[in-house]
Amino acid sequence: MSYTEIDYATDGEVGVITLNRPEAHNALTWTTYGELEDAVRSTSARCLVITGAGRSFCSGDDVKQLMSTFADREPDTTRVPRLTPAAEALLYSNVPLVAAVNGAAVGWGMELALMCDLRVASTAARFGELFVKRGLVTDVPGIGRLAQLVGREKAAELVFTGEIIDAAEAQRIGLVGRVVEPDDLMSVAMERAQTIAANPPLAIARMKAAMRDTLDPDWTALGEWVSRNLGELFRTEDHKEGVASFLEKRPPRFVGR
Repeated sequence: MSYTEIDYATDGEVGVITLNRPEAHNALTWTTYGELEDAVRSTSARCLVITGAGRSFCSGDDVKQLMSTFADREPDTTRVPRLTPAAEALLYSNVPLVAAVNGAAVGWGMELALMCDLRVASTAARFGELFVKRGLVTDVPGIGRLAQLVGREKAAELVFTGEIIDAAEAQRIGLVGRVVEPDDLMSVAMERAQTIAANPPLAIARMKAAMRDTLDPDWTALGEWVSRNLGELFRTEDHKEGVASFLEKRPPRFVGR
């Protein structure tokens, strides 16, 4: 598949996926989601590194292209709630995933980092679960994995407030494993990936599957819950206000409807 919004390259047994919309801080469109899913599902690499082009890792959904369209749609009563295809590809992959977080990882960008097995962050990285600011719930990693890393109270603080934290705080609370200078980010992430890729791939795949079976919730069921609740929240006044206030660069005025 030829990609237009991501780049895929290989270095030996390591594959590198780079979100490549730097002019939009690597915000996600339907195309980006589809290409990311395809790259993860089709890879023959023994380990994948995921990063972003330019100054940002991923700023979440492209509000102008995606989120602002949902509120005006009529409910689709035939649509079956489900885990999104990109999240399904990432969460059920038995290929180890290393996030090289080079800048802002907010909204679904933070979800993407959470879906990786290891997180190496630049000192320029920032993390935030911004969904509440748009009147929405997080995707499944914010519910099913964040608390595993940082504990329930800190997870609640992050998802309830939508506050953004820097790389040092992310490391302090256990959200990321390593923080390095920007110029060292890819070399450190690649070293970790190459070390993993040099190990027996069948054993690695089975250990990753075992960790998922032992530690993770039922992603499919949780994905159905998230999808169903997002479908309802997209039609609320608070979601419309969250999007409008973002686009108009002003504080939101939420009303609970």
